Amino acid sequence: MINPQHHVHSDSCKHSHAEEEQDDSTIVIHNASDFDGMRKAGRLASQLLDYITPFVKAGITTDEINTLCHAWTIERGAVPAPLGYAPYGHIPFPKSVCTSVNHVVCHGIPSDKRLVTGDIINIDVTLIVDGWHGDTSRMFSIGKVPLRAEKLINVTYECLMRAIDIVKPGTTLGDIGHVIQSHAEKSGFSVVRDFCGHGLGRSFHSAPSIVHYGKPGEGIALKEGMFFTIEPMINAGKYNIKMLDDGWTAVTRDRSLSAQFEHTLGVTANGVEIFTA
Repeated sequence: MINPQHHVHSDSCKHSHAEEEQDDSTIVIHNASDFDGMRKAGRLASQLLDYITPFVKAGITTDEINTLCHAWTIERGAVPAPLGYAPYGHIPFPKSVCTSVNHVVCHGIPSDKRLVTGDIINIDVTLIVDGWHGDTSRMFSIGKVPLRAEKLINVTYECLMRAIDIVKPGTTLGDIGHVIQSHAEKSGFSVVRDFCGHGLGRSFHSAPSIVHYGKPGEGIALKEGMFFTIEPMINAGKYNIKMLDDGWTAVTRDRSLSAQFEHTLGVTANGVEIFTA
């Protein structure tokens, strides 16, 4: 989960604001025992998405998905981080997971909306395990979906994995953004500008901001021990979004479909570890 108000400069992560914020002196560098904590949190978050997968089909409501996820999380002694989350005086998030259907970009609030054949949905979960945050999301197709929706989902996943493939000490944040942007736009899609990945660990959101577009070589360079998410949001139409009155739900302004995948990562001595694999 990325929050629209986790940046002190703005209620959304605009590129200029992200550049202003990028100061590696504020980024926590973690040690080997911290990696152990994140492995546990990330593994459980990934297992939650595995658990919910067979339930995600036509007829279920997004609130029923939330209820199942909440119960599973509590039964395992973990805490659903989104529930009641209210950064900087924001409206508390009322549910335990985010469910973003079709043209919802992110932070969709579970409701009595029933999924129907042809829908696509992102389920975004963050679990706190022994104080550590594991944050991950996946796309799900409800029955047979349009070919463009299927392509959008595939390209979004490819954007995430291509970005992860280059993560290592010395890679810059601009390198990550460029890999995502170039693949998405080459495929005929657009990259959402208003939200970004984020540092995490014992806190839900921290530095650095991982913007999903950019230029090679720009921005701070990664160092061993950094923890963060990469979570590109890719739209079938234009990248512009708007916020709904609930204060959380972001939708595409042109009502085009949107897709997202997310992993929590740790930079190692010579590469990257995916905690939520």
